Amino acid sequence: MGQQKNLIVAIVISCAILLLFQFYFQPKQTAQPTPQQGIAAPPTAPGAPAIATPATTVPTAAPRDKVLAQNPRVKIVTPRLTGSIDLVGAKLDDLTLVDYREEPEPNSPEIVLLAPDGTANPYAVQFGWVASKSDVKVPGPDTRWTSAGGDLTPTHPVDLNWDNGAGLTFKRRIAIDADYMFTVTQSVANAGSDKVSLYPYALISREGEVPTSNTYLLHEGPIGVVDGSLKEIKYSALKGSPPVEADTTSGWLGITDKYWLTALVPDQKETVKTRFAHTPRGGTDLYQVDYRGAEHELAPGGTVSEEARVFAGAKQVALLDRYESVLGVPRFDRAIDFGWFYFLTKPIFLTLDFFYALIGNFGLAIMLLTVLIKLLFFPLANKSYKAMSKMKQLQPEMAKLREKFGDDKAKLNQEMMALYKRVGANPMAGCLPIAIQIPVFFSLYKVLYVTIEMRQAPFYGWIHDLSAPDPTNFLNLFGLLHFPAPAFLAIGAWPIIMGVTMFMQQKLNPAPPDPVQAKMFMALPFVFTYMLSQFASGLVIYWAWNNTLSVTQQWLIMRRAGVTPPGKAVAPIKTTKT
Repeated sequence: MGQQKNLIVAIVISCAILLLFQFYFQPKQTAQPTPQQGIAAPPTAPGAPAIATPATTVPTAAPRDKVLAQNPRVKIVTPRLTGSIDLVGAKLDDLTLVDYREEPEPNSPEIVLLAPDGTANPYAVQFGWVASKSDVKVPGPDTRWTSAGGDLTPTHPVDLNWDNGAGLTFKRRIAIDADYMFTVTQSVANAGSDKVSLYPYALISREGEVPTSNTYLLHEGPIGVVDGSLKEIKYSALKGSPPVEADTTSGWLGITDKYWLTALVPDQKETVKTRFAHTPRGGTDLYQVDYRGAEHELAPGGTVSEEARVFAGAKQVALLDRYESVLGVPRFDRAIDFGWFYFLTKPIFLTLDFFYALIGNFGLAIMLLTVLIKLLFFPLANKSYKAMSKMKQLQPEMAKLREKFGDDKAKLNQEMMALYKRVGANPMAGCLPIAIQIPVFFSLYKVLYVTIEMRQAPFYGWIHDLSAPDPTNFLNLFGLLHFPAPAFLAIGAWPIIMGVTMFMQQKLNPAPPDPVQAKMFMALPFVFTYMLSQFASGLVIYWAWNNTLSVTQQWLIMRRAGVTPPGKAVAPIKTTKT
């Protein structure tokens, strides 16, 4: 009786974990963002120069192409990005990722990352200087810069200039690599007769109701590595609260979405004051992350310069790792929410990525990963299945004990434990394969959900996105009948395959003697099939393939142990009383 109870406990725990995934971690529908406008900054802390001045009005939203045509711009043309820099304010506020589309279809719109003030969802990056004295003219959001000419490409940086008319000449050189990293070098020359003090700054500003996945599994919002620690701040945590401020000598800060990141990377040798802030404006929410550098005293005839970087693009693991290694950006890969089990989740991704480089398909990579995990845990699983085989052989003996001591539970348990000891059977054997599978299941789920490499990654047949649920439905015969089936009954082909493999595995295990328990066990494949139908198809493929390997391994072990296949008479194991 004890082995059935232990197995039931393990399965109940598994079901509870899956239910938690389904109802708390699965992405939920969110309201579409409403038209919001304006890129501005809340005031800085008392006594510090203000970074920017909040706008006083909220303009009406206009079409993107119309807004982009209003001001002169410098085009951005790279293998992975298109967009432009607004010469009014020298803002980076127009950026599109050419490698990624909203849907798997090749004609789907490209992902738009940054948008200018005046459109429905402004999102921009600004650099500049603030002066210690208010009478010193510095460039602001409305300053019209001049360009030396040419488009911004990986081989051609652009140079911007502005003269304040009072002896200060501001220059800004913007360069970009072949991926997503901008390098911004600001310099100021003082041709006047007075000494001035300037502070460099950079900010990322995002306005409006930001669409998020609404899941505890993923952080979306302000993020950074500040003063040596990772900060993940929810949008809601900033509302009605004072800004989150800290000084740091190395690190980065920005705003992250599920797959996209915009991040500021200050000079890693300079101490800067960082801030994460929210301010309401005109009925909208304005979120901003910014930093202010150290004071630069600029004597007459002198020049100062400041270099910083901006990442704006897709959160590819290898790319973030490379920037961390080459540019010294600390823990840059933590922009991807690998979670508490980073030590397990990232190695699983790296293994999948390695297999993908060999065979060119993430679905097959998941299958190879499953085989590798099976090999790593083969000794434990082998021992478990041997013990389960013995438990299955013991069923006739256990039935005799229940007939003999059915009314004396204490004596029955005593005799059953003695029987287990004589033959070396382990009533906990059925729990081990489940216990091994759960952490791997969780980590693979995390990898499928948060890494952009898995986004829209196809398998074979009808699976065009391993990070999305199986799109087929048994109610319309998997697409043969053309009618929409209810969403809550959207059970696809792969979840059904998984359920079948789970049923086969269940048949190889010792059957519970209690009729109620037996019925509950028979229902589990159906319960798991329904629950997993809304999970990423890559995860369901992993589970189905894992079950298939487990069935094969267990069947071979049972044959060697002399246990007959399910449906035939089970030969009782020979026991020797001591």
